[in-house]
Amino acid sequence: MIKPLSMMAVLGLALVLVGCAHSPQQLSVQPAVQVPLNPVARQQPVVVTVRDARQSKILGTRGGIYPDSSSITVSEDTLPKVRQQVEQALRQLGFNVVPEGTPNSNSLTVSLAELKYQTPSASTYVTEANIGAIFVAEAQAANTRYQGRYGASAQHRFGYAPNQATNTRLVTEVMSDALTRVFKDAEIIRVLQR
Repeated sequence: MIKPLSMMAVLGLALVLVGCAHSPQQLSVQPAVQVPLNPVARQQPVVVTVRDARQSKILGTRGGIYPDSSSITVSEDTLPKVRQQVEQALRQLGFNVVPEGTPNSNSLTVSLAELKYQTPSASTYVTEANIGAIFVAEAQAANTRYQGRYGASAQHRFGYAPNQATNTRLVTEVMSDALTRVFKDAEIIRVLQR
């Protein structure tokens, strides 16, 4: 028969081990352009392309004793959501978003170049995370082409390992900040107005 003290020790050890192992998280992010956009264009046609140019689909890991099995990714609907925001921003600016192949149209290509979630590698318990996002945008009109890189980052400290909802919110905030910077660049808008 197991003594109560031994049972407590076994339960305590089990709780510690469970706390050190993290399951993977797939984040359903909702990036948004977060600045008011004034209609400055005159319905110039713009073809929009949004693509994933990241080296890896894994943002990082949640740490724990098995970091290889605690990866963080974003859901498959992330790029369609980014595209929706890009198109919405262009319409608010007064552009006409048109299908690919439309004659005499300008183009805006937005690529997700980097999305990362870095935790201290030496730690089995996540107490901080550095989150970063970079978009590359290329505007093209006739013989004019302009490209810019738009990044945002944030460092967060935690008292306990963040859950999926918290990580979704934090990654969404950084992606939104980076995407918003695309539309703060007056040169992008100027090229598309040609």
